[in-house]
Amino acid sequence: MKRLLISAAHKSSGKTTISIGLCKALTDQGHTVQPYKKGPDYIDPMWLGRAANRPCYNLDFYTMQRDEILATMHQHSASADISLIEGNKGLYDGLDIEGSNSNAALASLTHTPVILVIDVQGMTRGIAPLVLGYQAFDPELHIAGIILNQIRGQRHESKLRAVLEHYTEVPVVGAVYHDKSMAIVERHLGLVPSNESSGAEERIDHIGKLIAKQVNLDSIREIAAASPEIPKARASIKRVQHTPDIRIAIARDAAFGFYYPDDLEALQSAGAELIPFNTLQDRVLPDCDGLFLGGGFPETHMAALEANAPLRASIKNSIDQGLPTYAECGGLMYLARSLRWQDESRDMVGIIPGDITMHARPMGRGYIQLEETAQHPWPDGSNSLIPGHEFHYSVLENLPAGQEFAYQVRRGTGINGESDGLIINNLLASYAHLRDTSQHHWAKRFIDFVRSLKSKNGL
Repeated sequence: MKRLLISAAHKSSGKTTISIGLCKALTDQGHTVQPYKKGPDYIDPMWLGRAANRPCYNLDFYTMQRDEILATMHQHSASADISLIEGNKGLYDGLDIEGSNSNAALASLTHTPVILVIDVQGMTRGIAPLVLGYQAFDPELHIAGIILNQIRGQRHESKLRAVLEHYTEVPVVGAVYHDKSMAIVERHLGLVPSNESSGAEERIDHIGKLIAKQVNLDSIREIAAASPEIPKARASIKRVQHTPDIRIAIARDAAFGFYYPDDLEALQSAGAELIPFNTLQDRVLPDCDGLFLGGGFPETHMAALEANAPLRASIKNSIDQGLPTYAECGGLMYLARSLRWQDESRDMVGIIPGDITMHARPMGRGYIQLEETAQHPWPDGSNSLIPGHEFHYSVLENLPAGQEFAYQVRRGTGINGESDGLIINNLLASYAHLRDTSQHHWAKRFIDFVRSLKSKNGL
């Protein structure tokens, strides 16, 4: 399994743009590229997956067991010519002092060579001790190549190449010049998602062409081809395939697009037929047994969401009548009474008796740990702590007293710092994003819950 991991000396070095460009450039050469993204992230994988024309899967130490990471790569890389993992933050950055969940730890676990992206703005001779230090910090890690990024001219490039050739043995496999046309628009959560970026295909195509000209793709392929075998996982990822018997309406549009592909696959394995609908255009919910509203950016589309009053009424009426519903973050915001952002307030669905207010800084950010309460509508009874993540600039305000919650927050923020997973009828709405992994198979539990209600109602 040919593969490489794109990392960087520090955050915001341009590794996402370069990773997107590499996926596109290699795909354009006729190679089947399997992208991965380290850590919890929806937006970068959407761009990577679009560039490679294959779903991008997340590899995350917090929500996955190490064997599960290995099994995921074995499963999805088997049919690819080359796999590309995009790291997060810097190569050695992580939650703890040992770096147990760092990019370096992922490279070591999977025996994957590293391409180090270095933002060289204002740098010449100083690049040598930086690279030497990164090599010396973990001599067992294989830093196989360097991509120089944000070069300002040919003299600058020549100096950097000469310094690296003189002081180090790490080859330069790419020299990417500063070019504003390669930038992808950003906002409060990072890049604008590809599902709502006008001209996303054109931007990916443009980045791919520029990367193909400035990165030695032959060297990239050679480094990937020299990868040792991925260690075998002690257990494979096996899901019992249930015949589809449950229709789940799922919001898929410019406002809602934060879904992990393996979560969707888990829902389908559990017996769900996923019925996409558009919250901005469709006037009524499709015929369904359950509803899934994932994350996204409802705030940037709140005028259009408010304008689609028939769909808001259809959703509210359905949940009032007991439609089993699961909503994460952006979905929770949409189900609230109102949404306020930048001194403007818009009406939302109104099934949640509270109001959403956007803030200038994150109100909840990072990994989260939840413990189920006795009120959880589809509990597993294990009493184990549930790992997840959150990243929201909003808060839910003006909730009446006496609300029921599915979770106590042991780490993180949730809805109020203590609780998450608001329960109303058969709705569970939370700020936490969950992943269907060996630590928490939420997808099957939700589908089993929907199925039990469908059977109870004789449908």
